[in-house]
Amino acid sequence: MMRSLYSGVSGMQNHQTRMDVIGNNISNVNTTGFKRGRVNFHDLLSQQMSGAARPTDEVGGVNPKEVGLGMNIASIDTIHTQGSLQTTGVQTDLAIQGNGFFIMRSGERQYYTRAGNFGVDSAGTLVNPANGMRVQGWQAQEIDGQLVLDTSAQPGDLVIPVGQKIDARATSSVNYACNLDKRLPEIQEGATEADIRNATWQTSFNIYDEFGQQHDLNVSFTRVPGTQNQWQAVVVVDGMDVTETRAGIGTTDGTTNAFLVNFDNNGMLASVTDSAGNITAPEGRISVQVSFNVAGATPDADGNPLRQTLNLNLGEIGSVENTITQFAERSSTKAYEQDGYTMGYLENFKIDQSGIITGVYSNGANRTLGQIGLATFTNQGGLEKAGENTYVESNNSGTANIGVSGVAGKGKLIAGALEMSNVDLTEQFTDMIVTQRGFQASSKTIQTSDLMLETVINLKR
Repeated sequence: MMRSLYSGVSGMQNHQTRMDVIGNNISNVNTTGFKRGRVNFHDLLSQQMSGAARPTDEVGGVNPKEVGLGMNIASIDTIHTQGSLQTTGVQTDLAIQGNGFFIMRSGERQYYTRAGNFGVDSAGTLVNPANGMRVQGWQAQEIDGQLVLDTSAQPGDLVIPVGQKIDARATSSVNYACNLDKRLPEIQEGATEADIRNATWQTSFNIYDEFGQQHDLNVSFTRVPGTQNQWQAVVVVDGMDVTETRAGIGTTDGTTNAFLVNFDNNGMLASVTDSAGNITAPEGRISVQVSFNVAGATPDADGNPLRQTLNLNLGEIGSVENTITQFAERSSTKAYEQDGYTMGYLENFKIDQSGIITGVYSNGANRTLGQIGLATFTNQGGLEKAGENTYVESNNSGTANIGVSGVAGKGKLIAGALEMSNVDLTEQFTDMIVTQRGFQASSKTIQTSDLMLETVINLKR
């Protein structure tokens, strides 16, 4: 039999396989996160009719005589190039810009995918709603009252408990900033209430106790008579008298609700002195401890009322950034931040480029709920397709390197978007034409070989 018959058959069979891959690419042109396939060919075998001969003194060298016996598929590669991103506006839709795969779990089996069309099920678990696979990452854990993300641990299911209640948090820190006008007049002996009011700069800010009750924190600043750069600050909570509000430095509770703020000749914060004579360190950040009675709380065993303590952070000595200063400009010193809040419910959440899920609560608080994990591979082309837009590890893919976005070559996450298929229809249609012609040419080889065999058979006539 003629060898060309089998060469033609191999050409038709393998071009058919290439057409199968092209057809699969085209059918998935709109599949989220799909990565196209590519077929590579190589020649199969060559039958040697005579070998090569080296040159001698009499004659030159002779090349080998070989007849090829067809072709075969060298590889079917998955091309992991970046697909275009499509904005959806859905907060649980995620796209990866760069390298990496989302980690999915079904039972004890782990899968990887580029398709980030996720949702939340009835239990609050972040899943792929098409197949129920659970998105893997790290859930924030509360340790000593602080939410901690341990991304060195094994990833697990991510739960977004919409409607979850968080307890109230007492204010423990209040930050002050801006300026006290050096031009404000001193309070003279016999001054009227109007004079005192005009020479005093008052600030008011809302704080919270452990019940979530709101209180009014009022701090008034008045220049100390006979001084140039010293002001007396008086702290009052909800109009409580001096016996119920105290201010001190360090661990003291003070003896009154007043303290002295000192500035240098450059208008910078220099030090603070409390009513007990304690003075702050000559450098660093300045904090005054304030305590007050919590209304409605049960007294202790000795009948003493429950007291709440918080820190008034006045800024850093010698700095103007987020610090009280004394310049000849309009007074604007105010509290700009405090860390307390009332009880609240989880109303919404958002996901940033690092994959951190932040819960937004009805009381205005934001809390970290978890972080989405990503996996990369030494040879991502070695992953095996498992259907439903997923991959699994193979012997040649390498072990998954699991971590957070932006670390060790992992891409960033974009919320409210999906990665589209990386199939280019123009390229696929061109490959289709080339494949069709290759298949057609191989069939012509068989037809021509058949005619030659027919001629041989007709020699007998």
